[in-house]
Amino acid sequence: MANRLSTSKIILLSICIAAVIASIIFISYTIIDHKENPDVTAVFMKEHMTNDNGTIATYLKPAPSEHPDIVAGREALSESLGLWMQYAVLSENQTHFDDNVRLLTTYFLDQAPKSYIRWKLRSDGQAEVTTNALGDDLRILDALLKAYKLWGQEEYLQLAKDIGTTLKASSQTAGYFVDFHDFERDESAAVLSLVYVDISALREMRNNGILTTSDYKRYEDLLLHMPSDGIFSPKTFRIASGQYEYDASINLIDQLILGIHLAEMGHPPKELLLFLKEEFQQNQRLFGRYNRETRKPGTDYESPAVYGLAMILAIKTNDLAWAEQLYDRMIQFRGQERAYPGGYVFDGNTHAFDNLFPLLAETLFKHARK
Repeated sequence: MANRLSTSKIILLSICIAAVIASIIFISYTIIDHKENPDVTAVFMKEHMTNDNGTIATYLKPAPSEHPDIVAGREALSESLGLWMQYAVLSENQTHFDDNVRLLTTYFLDQAPKSYIRWKLRSDGQAEVTTNALGDDLRILDALLKAYKLWGQEEYLQLAKDIGTTLKASSQTAGYFVDFHDFERDESAAVLSLVYVDISALREMRNNGILTTSDYKRYEDLLLHMPSDGIFSPKTFRIASGQYEYDASINLIDQLILGIHLAEMGHPPKELLLFLKEEFQQNQRLFGRYNRETRKPGTDYESPAVYGLAMILAIKTNDLAWAEQLYDRMIQFRGQERAYPGGYVFDGNTHAFDNLFPLLAETLFKHARK
């Protein structure tokens, strides 16, 4: 009787141990998959950063808008739409892409009298602005034209041509696109922010007959001939005077996006890359802003968007080893709040681009390592 009882206990204990081991293995695989699967951030965006009408909220937390020209709370930006469309193309998900085209044509696109994209909407999809944002427009055009190349839908090409025609007719000064145009007042900005010179989009526009070759070359020359202070690039090009202008406080997001454009031209920003690698090696982090004169951090905050963009720049320059280091730092900020797995959430809030840029970077990285 005692031996039979002892045998039963051993069997029960063995079953319990096997169950514990199976649970540990399952949890381990779940953690690994969570770490290396960019889709967890996409799921977070769909579950927590999507308004009832399908538009992407700028912030997780609702907040009232105090001025039409300043984004707040669950308001939606054309910037987020463009990044979300680029992710759909990169992940080759046509259903997701078509959902975003519907959002573009239903809410963001004003087609009377010209097809321009409103840069901001209320959470209910209504617009209180009559201006576009060049950088967002070009990102959306880039996604549309690459989607046309991938899936061959004429609708994408025609939509891109309509938007591009409006840009050329209304948002140019002396042959250059400008930061924005107010379609109600018929007034344009006097400057072109260099971060908006989206070489990938402009090249696609040239390849599809929306821009001429000479138009495209004008933008390449603009970037190739801009000055450098030894590390950082100027912020804007003032069209009337032909002068490049710097900011005293350097926004690293701007520098990284501009660096990506340069890398796509085959002219990577070597001085910026060297500076960033040295910064990361010394501090094991990158900061959101730097003082242009001292080269010292101008803030103590880190941004997932900065790490995502730095990863993209590293990938564009075939430096996967550095991209891996940036990736390891970036995902330390993901899933810190248990209520929002996959999200880059801090103190109950986050900005859409602090999730979308990491999502794009991680997806690109996944492709690059294959």
